[in-house]
Amino acid sequence: MSESAKPHHPHPQGKGEKNHGSDFSYVGIDAILEQMRRKAMKQGFELNIMVVGQSGLGKSTLMNTLFKSKVSRKSVQPDPEERIPKTIEIKSISHDIEEKGVRMKLTVIDTPGFGDQINNENCWQPIMKFINDQYEAYLQEEININRKKRIPDSRVHCCIYFIPPTGHCLRPLDVEFMRRLSKVVNIVPVIAKADTLTLEERDFFKQTIREELRANGIDVYPQKEFDEDAEDRMINDKIREMIPFAVVGSDQEYQVNGKRILGRKTKWGTIEGNAHKLQSCDVVLSLIRTHMQNIKDITGSIHYEMYRVRRLNESNPNGQPGGVQANGVAAQHEALSHEM
Repeated sequence: MSESAKPHHPHPQGKGEKNHGSDFSYVGIDAILEQMRRKAMKQGFELNIMVVGQSGLGKSTLMNTLFKSKVSRKSVQPDPEERIPKTIEIKSISHDIEEKGVRMKLTVIDTPGFGDQINNENCWQPIMKFINDQYEAYLQEEININRKKRIPDSRVHCCIYFIPPTGHCLRPLDVEFMRRLSKVVNIVPVIAKADTLTLEERDFFKQTIREELRANGIDVYPQKEFDEDAEDRMINDKIREMIPFAVVGSDQEYQVNGKRILGRKTKWGTIEGNAHKLQSCDVVLSLIRTHMQNIKDITGSIHYEMYRVRRLNESNPNGQPGGVQANGVAAQHEALSHEM
């Protein structure tokens, strides 16, 4: 066969790529999205969630319900004399989750002992220290001369705060914790075991909590000031109307109408505890599903950045005026740190 008669074999076309061979005006900028997707799929994702609330509010159960897996260990009942820990402990458990080829390392940080004492004064301090310690660890890795290609991220991206279903108002402990911690981490307040309230009690309780949050200047996630555009504002306004989320968690399966569901059985029937269902509770999972990257972005560009600027200012007090403060968050963080 002559050279000119050889069959032509075009280059194989990649998945998701379009053939623009005959279009000389095509540059190929849109191909970067597919490249970013492939890279992200290889690297996987990290999400660190802290759960805070007194014992018995179903923190572990809810996390297991949300992620349909045993991502959080239930506390083992100790001996009576050791039942209430004298100090707050911070415990982390990591779990690798894979869904449709997407890998995520989920770390759930529990805080047993919080709110369980007679005197709970300053019980938020160990949690604040833990969050700042993770920022410090990330900062130290970041400023290394020979730093890692990908810095391990142990920063707390979201703190789910469990409010007891009293049906009346927030306790002083709830107000103090959220007021202080909302300045350093994304707080998502939830009403625990919401099935213990009637619908009228639940709605009244939620409205009361929203008013108390506003009165005390507590800005929970999603924060209004970080809405990027009108579309974001419209989506987030709907979420803000649902805050605090009412949740029902369960890791027990029951047969209902020929279908197996997660739920809690009562003498009146079975309450579906699947956090994906609007009928049983507001959708905390949808917030994580649709806002996961935004939660991480705010952690990195706002909360961590404020910590980073403060620490760099402390280590370089004689630096050039306006140097690291040029990003506009340093002055705000200085005011917050003095208030803390």
